[in-house]
Amino acid sequence: MDARTLLNNLFPAGHTVAFEDTYFHGTGTCRGATVAVLGTSEEVEIGVELALAMARDVLEVIKTAPKRPILLLVATSGQRLSRRDEMLGINAYLAHLAKTIDLAKRKGHPVVSLVWSRAVSGGFLSTSMLADLCFALPEAEIGVMNLPAMSRITKIPLERLESLSATSPVFAPGVANYLRMGAIEAIWQGDLEAHLDASLRMLSTRERRRVLGDSRGGRQLARSVAERVRSHARG
Repeated sequence: MDARTLLNNLFPAGHTVAFEDTYFHGTGTCRGATVAVLGTSEEVEIGVELALAMARDVLEVIKTAPKRPILLLVATSGQRLSRRDEMLGINAYLAHLAKTIDLAKRKGHPVVSLVWSRAVSGGFLSTSMLADLCFALPEAEIGVMNLPAMSRITKIPLERLESLSATSPVFAPGVANYLRMGAIEAIWQGDLEAHLDASLRMLSTRERRRVLGDSRGGRQLARSVAERVRSHARG
């Protein structure tokens, strides 16, 4: 499925999404509600220019359409790893993008993300993982860091990580593992407009990822540790 087909399936009533190469933005109509749309295609790497453009458009939605729902459709191979982007401070640009999404949520904009293609590393963490709810299509691919890179950074032997990934979703890529961890709320199949409409109705300010990760057996300590920290902070 390409981006245009996806948009038509999500918004059969129509949309005004404009494409600028691999970046697209605009609005769509879902069961009578207007939804702001920001997305990328062709698994583009997110460099400083794209991060800045996305942040600009999030801020524009905040400024011109108070509390309008925002749908993120980000397909990315991660942050661009060029020397130029690193020297310009790609980390700061991605942090700025993440902050604008967080600001939108604080200003009352429901934010939903749909992983529809590939979502990798910083490009995924600074966009989709900032959403109130994150969903995925069955054919999507998700991964934050491959095991060889994780081994180099953590100094844990690759063989040990490979062994852990066989039993723990925390160490393994893939939609099914992110579903078990609670990072993905659910996988959308069938009527995408109906799924989007339902997601906009179920949004709340309560963080569900730890609860889902615990109940699905993917993250069995995050919830209990967070509750202990809150308990100690109160008392």
